[in-house]
This record gives sequence, C-alpha cells and structure tokens, in this order.
Amino acid sequence: MITVERKDSFHLKISRVLQEETSHRLDVFLFVPGELGLNEHVISEDAFYYSSIHVKRTYYSDKHHLPLVLSRLASRGRLSTEQYRLSLSLYAYQYVVALERATQSLLDTARRVQQAERHAETAERAEAPGGEPNETGAGGQAQERIVAAGLQERLEELCELAQGILRRLRRNQPSDDGLLKYYAHIDNYLSWFTEQRLLALVAHLPRGRDYRTIRERLLEICLAESEHREQAEYNASRVVRDPTRMSNKMRLLRRLIEYPVTLKQQTQELGGAEQKAVKGLATGVVMVFVSLGLLQARDTVGNITALFVLAMAVLYAMREVFKDDLRNTLWRWLRKGRPKWRRQYFDATSNNPVGRQLEWFDYKRFGKLDEQIKRVRKRNVAQREEVVLHYRSSSRMSPTRFLSGYEKTRETLSLDLSQLTRLMDKGSHRVYRLKEGQVSRESVEKRHLLNLVVREEVANAEPILQRWKIVMSRSRIVDVVKVHQEGGKPEEGEAEQDETPVV
Repeated sequence: MITVERKDSFHLKISRVLQEETSHRLDVFLFVPGELGLNEHVISEDAFYYSSIHVKRTYYSDKHHLPLVLSRLASRGRLSTEQYRLSLSLYAYQYVVALERATQSLLDTARRVQQAERHAETAERAEAPGGEPNETGAGGQAQERIVAAGLQERLEELCELAQGILRRLRRNQPSDDGLLKYYAHIDNYLSWFTEQRLLALVAHLPRGRDYRTIRERLLEICLAESEHREQAEYNASRVVRDPTRMSNKMRLLRRLIEYPVTLKQQTQELGGAEQKAVKGLATGVVMVFVSLGLLQARDTVGNITALFVLAMAVLYAMREVFKDDLRNTLWRWLRKGRPKWRRQYFDATSNNPVGRQLEWFDYKRFGKLDEQIKRVRKRNVAQREEVVLHYRSSSRMSPTRFLSGYEKTRETLSLDLSQLTRLMDKGSHRVYRLKEGQVSRESVEKRHLLNLVVREEVANAEPILQRWKIVMSRSRIVDVVKVHQEGGKPEEGEAEQDETPVV
C-alpha cells in the first residue's frame, strides 16, 4: 500500500513497503496546472530529477517485536554487536515513523475539529426565521461531538501504544559498555521525540473542557519522559537550556538511528558511451556531406577565388547548424523509452549489493498517457492545459542477501515542490463578506490544485492506482487528500471525492 503525506512546507513523502517479490514497478504522475507555465525549458528534466526527487530505502519488518527480540539476544552475547545495533535501530526507526504518521493524522483531525467549533459558534449566533435555532448548526454540533469523541479515543490509544513501546525497550538494558552507550543514544532520542510529538498535540488541541483529561494525560507523559532523561543524565545542563543545541544533538542521534537500517546507494547516469558515439556519428555524417560539397564547389568554381571561399563559409555554417540538430535527433530516438539512471543498493554493514533500480523521468502530454492513467485522472475541460511530470522506477531486489530475519524494505520517495512555487504569483486578492450588517474585508492567497496519480505494479498481482489532490500556495502545501483508489483495499473511512475548484 502506498501512502502520500506532507513532510513539511514543500515536500511530499511517498512511502511504500516492498514485499518479498523481487520485481517492483512504480509510476508517479504529477499533473501541474498549465497556468504556471511549466515546461522543459523552464525546468529541465535532469534539473528536476536531481534537485526534487530523493529516494531512500530502509529495512522493514512487519513482525514489530522481532528487532527487539534480536537486540536482546545480542545483548546476551548470542548475536554480534552489529546485529544489536541494527535490530535496536530498526525497532526505534519503525517506532519513530509510526509515531510521526499517527501524530500528523491527529494534528490534522484536531485542526478540523477547531474549524468545526468556529463554524458552530457562528451558526449559534444565526437564527432561523421565526426565532428558531438553525437546524444546520445543530447538525454540525452533533457531527462535531462525534469527531471530538473519536479524536479523544485515538489520543488515548496513542498514549497507551507509546508508553508500551518505550516500556518494552527499557526492560532490558545491556551490561556491556559499548552496547549500553548505543542503547542510551537511542533511548535518549526516543524519549525526546515522544515528548516533542505529544507537546505538539497539546498545543493544537481544541480549547475545551472536553479535552482537559486527555491534555493532562499527554502532559503527564511528557513530564515523565523529561524526568527519565534527567535521571539517566543523557544530556548536559547547558544542552537542555539551549533549544538549538538540543535540537541539533537530537538530529545527529536521528542520523545514528537511521544509518544501520538505511541501504547505501549509488546513482549512475546511463547512456554516457552512447552519447559519445552519437556525437561522433553525427559529426562524421555531416563532414561527409561537407567534404562532398567542397569537392563539388572546387570542380565548379575552379581555382581558389572569393566565390570559393564564400561557398566554403556557407558549407561550414551549415555543418554547425545541422550537426547539433542531427545529434539531438539521433539521441532522442536512441534513448526514447529507455531508463536514464541506475541506482544500486548496498547493505550498510556488509556493503553487499542487495538490489538495483532503473529510473525514468520526463515530461508527458496527456494524449500520450495510457488509458488507465487517463481514466484515474478524470480530466475535464478545465484541465486541458495541464503539464504532466512522469517518474518511473523499476527495481529488482535480492531478499536472499538481506540480513537474517528481514525480507522487506520500506521505500520513501521525497518530492520537493519548491521549484513550482517560484512560478506562482506572489500577490493575494481580497474577498468582501457581509456579516451582521457589516462589510468585512479579508485577504486571500491564491491556491493551485495539483493532481498526483500513483501506480504500483508487483509481479503476479493486480496493479494499485491512487489519485491524490494537492492544494498548494506559494508559501506551502496546504492539504493532501486521497480521492481515488483501485486495485487495493481502501483504508477505513475513505471515500472517493469529487473534484472541486481551488481559489
């Protein structure tokens, strides 16, 4: 299953878990509004690929307790030190990823609850004709209470899971000094990261008495984690007092956790030798015609005269013009449909090759897309001028070369959309509203709607297609919503949505 979420202001994170099968194929289509004026002359294919597409793969285990079990065996001398570091890092990394996703989802829900509360307050002040309460406002309040109850239940579940995972980690501290130091680094980061994510939830919870109990529960966990780090003396007092130093230290600890479980990779651009051959062939072909032209001019003009020199100048000028055109035409014909880059993956500990991946990236016209993608996009008249960016990857992994106990990897594709924001208008416009007999003026920023279509194909399985709406302004990614899925089991609560214009 593929997930698409907002990583920060301008980054989209596309994640998927690669199963035991050895062959996988992924297609990502980004539909950009034509009004932005994007084309290959504004941002070339190579420039967009190198600056905006970043791929990372890590080991993954759906048996969530397996890494912790292996780390305990290693701490008792039954496995190597490298196995301890890898297993504990994988346990911590999967917890961090899961907590990030869970808290981000809860933050989005909390914001929607706050918006619903504001709308409900506005509806309460408005009365239906005859002095009766507005039924729409009453229905909105009922819906708000349902969403709020679900939010509290999910927060309670998050607290239980976070405390349980940290408790299991701390049950068995290693006695070896080398292992204990590594354990302390991971425990320090997980404690701080858990506190930060829970504090973010507290900061964005609605300000109502209904959330007082869960807010106190979250703050209690945060205080307990802070006291735990203080008792273990993980951080010096000068680091604790300085938020910048504390943040930088935790960023380094995050890299320490990710390093053993992240596959090393090398990217190679394909077609270098072919490009030199095409260049030589184009030059040779053009020189043949130039030489024939010179011989013909010599026979026609006779001795070297001003007319002969002029003919030579014209022939050489034609050579310079047609040489580049011929070379570019031959190169496009030769490389059409072929991969442009090769990415090789290596185990971080043993440096053994564990897989490879071929990659494509180019601009597409809507008419050149296959019928499956056209149907999922559901493009109408308003989007005729869209520009389509297409990224494709075809990977073949070798599970037999993976570390013992791990047969899956988690791929994260980060898509940087900051280059597109430079094409958006800086200005905003004003909207006038009539409220309680008074005219109010509000500033509204212009937003653009992008569509992201993702197709995943696995050997001997039905392809999975998803479509996501991405609402963007010049300052940030405003929202990411899934609107279509086929070929896989939809997540609970999801339903296909109609496309709406964005201002």
